[in-house]
Amino acid sequence: MASECLFCRIAEGRATAHVFFEDEASLAFLDHRPLFPGHALLMPRKHYETLWDLPEADVAPLFRNARTLCRAVEEAMGAEGSFLAVNNRVSQSVPHLHVHVAPRRKKDGLRGFFWPRGKYHDEAEEDAVCEALRAAMQRLKTRAA
Repeated sequence: MASECLFCRIAEGRATAHVFFEDEASLAFLDHRPLFPGHALLMPRKHYETLWDLPEADVAPLFRNARTLCRAVEEAMGAEGSFLAVNNRVSQSVPHLHVHVAPRRKKDGLRGFFWPRGKYHDEAEEDAVCEALRAAMQRLKTRAA
């Protein structure tokens, strides 16, 4: 399963994605169908289908990065807040554990669990968002060290 998993292929460099952060435990990249520009996915490098499958020792490193990513998304996108979510099987389009982090603003139209997905206007917009997130993650990880 892991060899055919899209996210495993991204982690191995065998599939393309707008990756803007990676360390030994995880990597983050732009969701290709974002709720809003800056909607990112953070995933463990190793294949685990659900949060329950993730070994206890790997929970803290993943969520430490999720915490930083929330702040990076807010800073890079000029957002008022952020939304963090994990789907376990139901609504999980790729069966590889991943954390959604999306920028939020008051009156942005997101209500409850209705997620109206969109697309970036073009590759240039996606590249610019990716670079802004990369810079924010770098700043925040450097500050935390």
